[in-house]
Amino acid sequence: MQKKYDYVIIGGGIVGLSIGNSLLEKNPKAQVLIADKEKTLGAHASGRNSGVLHAGFYYSPDSLKAKFCRDGNQALRKVIERHSIEIRNTGKVVVTRSIDELPRLQKLYERGIQNNVDIKLLPASELPNYEPLAITHGQFLWSPTTAVSSPQDVINALALDFKDKGGRIELGSELILDSNEEAYLNTEKIVCPEIINAAGVNAIHIAHKFGVGKEYSLLPVLGLYKTIPDELLPLKTLVYPVPNPANPFLGVHFTLTTDHKIKIGPTAIPVLGREQYKFSQGFDGDDLKHSITAIAALGKKSFPGLISLALTEFPKISTKNLLKGGSELVPLVSETSGWAIKEPGLRAQLVNKTTGEFEQDFIVRRKGKITHVLNAVSPGWTASIPFGNWVVSNF
Repeated sequence: MQKKYDYVIIGGGIVGLSIGNSLLEKNPKAQVLIADKEKTLGAHASGRNSGVLHAGFYYSPDSLKAKFCRDGNQALRKVIERHSIEIRNTGKVVVTRSIDELPRLQKLYERGIQNNVDIKLLPASELPNYEPLAITHGQFLWSPTTAVSSPQDVINALALDFKDKGGRIELGSELILDSNEEAYLNTEKIVCPEIINAAGVNAIHIAHKFGVGKEYSLLPVLGLYKTIPDELLPLKTLVYPVPNPANPFLGVHFTLTTDHKIKIGPTAIPVLGREQYKFSQGFDGDDLKHSITAIAALGKKSFPGLISLALTEFPKISTKNLLKGGSELVPLVSETSGWAIKEPGLRAQLVNKTTGEFEQDFIVRRKGKITHVLNAVSPGWTASIPFGNWVVSNF
């Protein structure tokens, strides 16, 4: 007898879990299945991300990111409190590396105000009151609602909520869709009128099989962090630079963790494979096609910009170069040693083949009975709960 579900979600990351919880909140009697090919939930981007609860001041006011990040910060805090998960309410400073960055800092502050985020623009003389080890030029931003928690603990909590509502999770189980949108779980056919593709780096590959999202190509971006115990670099708060508006990456920054370490990073290195955590493995022919197409589109739009990105990011593989960049924010880092490599993460970054630009907002498409979550990049972890509610309500 074939198994029947009202909804099947591909992907057990934080977005898939948030969508699953939202479905069951709206319809408690629904039969909802989450299928993930890995043996653990959040094995990729969700479980490997920084664990930062972002405040929401980076994003354009008309973007979905801005819409969901601030509310997502509060929603995650409720999950964290309900499940007694550790959270460090560190706050964050955004500092300038030169006087030339002050106009961009001002725009960032104005964007935060437009997004109704709690944020302050303060003179450099006050920085020691917030982070004595950081330096800035002229001014800095203070974000009191930025915090850090454990990504895996939050994922496990959302999974527990989902199961308590009656949801089912199948791990180590790959869900395959044929050309007629028929679903097979480990070769066994299942009946489901609604399918949500929340497969992270695999989502665009699934979507392309059904003619969805053909205007996009995937360029996986490898993020590498280095860590040391926080007694060797006793930061009080997160320290970030003013980001470059030309790309979706926030630059080398310092993050605190719940296990009392300091992270520096990440890199933003384009790689060839969806799961290429090592340069020598983790890609196939389909990955190569996507990555080469994306790189070509970026190069056609702005070849100097592509070269600049490569020259900026690839040297960061070296700890020496990573620390050199970090010393512009926190000079004491140049005197530290004993940095260890943290488990790397991959960002599923879409490139628009027509415009030759990185897609910097969430993208969801619907065709037939399948909803495809194509681009759920940072702050996807912070924004996941209201984003999941939005997907359920609109698709």
